[in-house]
Amino acid sequence: MDAVADAIAAIDNDEAPDRETLKAAVRELLKALADNAPGHSVEVRVPPYGAVQCVEGPRHRRGTPPNVIECAPLVFLELGTGRLGFAAAVAAGKVAASGQRADLSEHLPLAGPHGEDLDGNA
Repeated sequence: MDAVADAIAAIDNDEAPDRETLKAAVRELLKALADNAPGHSVEVRVPPYGAVQCVEGPRHRRGTPPNVIECAPLVFLELGTGRLGFAAAVAAGKVAASGQRADLSEHLPLAGPHGEDLDGNA
């Protein structure tokens, strides 16, 4: 997860990741989420960089999905690397989660706190 590691390195240096790095990092984490929690019952939105459907359960077919999670890119980066817990993010108003299945707690983190793969690889 090279872009995730680069974005986290910028944050750790008290810098904002550049737009392209942040975009790539969010997309890497969204792909990892879709791969690790396959399904179509929850839509995760990280505007303006992407959205995925994930988590097993009833398939959504038309209109607004019943289970939606939405947050800012930097918040998703924190969630994806375990720097912020899902319940804490929702409680703090950093994540909007609606629907019975709109909880990613059991599917996070997707990478280590420095952007490394959970198996230790960068």
